Amino acid sequence: MLDADAAILASGPWTHRDVAANGARFHVVDAGEGPAVLLLHGFPTFWWAWRQQVTSLAAAGYRVVAMDLRGYGGSDHPPHGYDPRTAAADVAGVVRCLGLSEAVIVGHGWGGLVAWSTAVLVPPVARAVAAVSMPHPRALRRAILRDRRQRRALGYAIGFQVPWWPERALTAHGGQRVTDLLARWSADPSWLTEDVGAAYRAAFCRWPTAHTAVEYHRWGARSSIRPDGLSYMSLMEAPVQCPVLQVHGSADPMLLATSVDGSEDHVSGSYERVDLAVGHFPHEEDPVAFSTALTAWLDHLR
Repeated sequence: MLDADAAILASGPWTHRDVAANGARFHVVDAGEGPAVLLLHGFPTFWWAWRQQVTSLAAAGYRVVAMDLRGYGGSDHPPHGYDPRTAAADVAGVVRCLGLSEAVIVGHGWGGLVAWSTAVLVPPVARAVAAVSMPHPRALRRAILRDRRQRRALGYAIGFQVPWWPERALTAHGGQRVTDLLARWSADPSWLTEDVGAAYRAAFCRWPTAHTAVEYHRWGARSSIRPDGLSYMSLMEAPVQCPVLQVHGSADPMLLATSVDGSEDHVSGSYERVDLAVGHFPHEEDPVAFSTALTAWLDHLR
């Protein structure tokens, strides 16, 4: 099995850095020069999910920073803080500690939820937001409440609410379930080669990543009736004032394309939506089409 350090510290045309922010240490990779773009991964991946966009965006004239979220990869794995308000503060802290006043924030999955949250909770640092495979949080909540298909698609998260069993299941057999989920949520899993799967399994099996990654899901489910969750949803009523790009896979089996509908109602700035013929991982399943759409949108922001 691939060593976790080898996966997390993969060599390439980028620089690995540790950044202290919001009381924790965050691992980032940094490449290129120009307007800043911060990339936030989702579950169950890490910064390396953006490896192809790091190089393509840097070549297009952007400074690209891909960050390991709290509890993932080479970043700290503290016992608390796996909620979007803390994660938004993490992002704001990383942006400022990199010497930047603002950045375009691109997030996939849970990283997309953090991107939406940062735009509302810490608006000065979000020049613009690209949400990939993640509806606006209030649109997602509405879809979960009204659409049984969406509830069924997110059924895997119900099993994450019990203690310890999910962590054991995710790391059993060298993290086989990690690649099983990546394949299941893809329209065409041919992108998931043996080497790619080995890198994702290795990074995820570094303890306690399985536990801290699941903690995001536990917060998401349990907070729906708790004051902290209700307060968060109330705060997210405020419109996103910066430009927004929404990228979604039309064949995403985990977050349905119909669940994205209505996200634009929460945006007062410009809003553009791009649907690609992929599943839950557009940047991995069709990196050329994804990078082309993202770069064209970024170029219009210059």
